[in-house]
Amino acid sequence: MNSLGLSRAEHGEMFLREGAPMRHAENTVTINRPPAEVYAFLAEGLNNPLWRSGIKQIELVSGQSGQAGAVYRQVLTGPGGRAVDGDYQITTAVPGAELRFQVIAGPARPTGSYLLAGVSEGTRLVFVLEVEPKGAMKLMGPMIQQTMQAEVDRLSVLKSVLEGRNKLRAAGTIR
Repeated sequence: MNSLGLSRAEHGEMFLREGAPMRHAENTVTINRPPAEVYAFLAEGLNNPLWRSGIKQIELVSGQSGQAGAVYRQVLTGPGGRAVDGDYQITTAVPGAELRFQVIAGPARPTGSYLLAGVSEGTRLVFVLEVEPKGAMKLMGPMIQQTMQAEVDRLSVLKSVLEGRNKLRAAGTIR
């Protein structure tokens, strides 16, 4: 279920039924870490390869890490293994609560948001990606949808990484 109380399929169908070419993918996870820690990890774009697959290279090219206006240059693994640009800019940064970004380079340019809320188990994190394919990209809508859904589904890996770091920290292996 997403934030609207719809299953992923129902939500996607809602957009298609209304005739809007918008593509939407969303996932939610609860991470046994405080919101400030989850946010700090997400806001530092250089952490992306630790939980997202297909990142060949990433670097901060302008702005301050984790702040609105920061731009990260990303090279991603695209179809057939070729390199694809996927640079993004942080558009909203509210520590411990909200992080939004806009992809500014590459064939598909979704907007994304991480919405965090403190819960008794730690942090409830909602990851949303949306894009409105234009021109010839409209023909690739189903592939774009599948790729975006696979991306938001990586939250399970993020959860494992952050909760695993806590175990390593407790064991004195890392700080």
